[in-house]
Amino acid sequence: MYIVNVHISVKPGCVEQFRQATIENALQSIEEPGVARFDVLQQEDQPERFLLVEAYRSVDDAAKHKETAHYLRWRDAVAGMMAEPRASVKYANVFPRDDLW
Repeated sequence: MYIVNVHISVKPGCVEQFRQATIENALQSIEEPGVARFDVLQQEDQPERFLLVEAYRSVDDAAKHKETAHYLRWRDAVAGMMAEPRASVKYANVFPRDDLW
């Protein structure tokens, strides 16, 4: 498994529009065979802050995701909504082990 946490800060007037665009992207992302999980989290005390938790079956699957039409559409739609550039942190799965799934 290859996990990417994407930290996003959205401009205050764009929160709902960003949220809807991101949910649409997530709904299509979970249909990809290489996507094991795609969570969209919104911070309770700062609703303009989001965390995307993306779990891919491989590094290649993460790269394939960034080539999909729905990702490219989302990326372009939300670009102007960002209060700052989004930041990602990549993780390798330690437990549960892939061979247990």
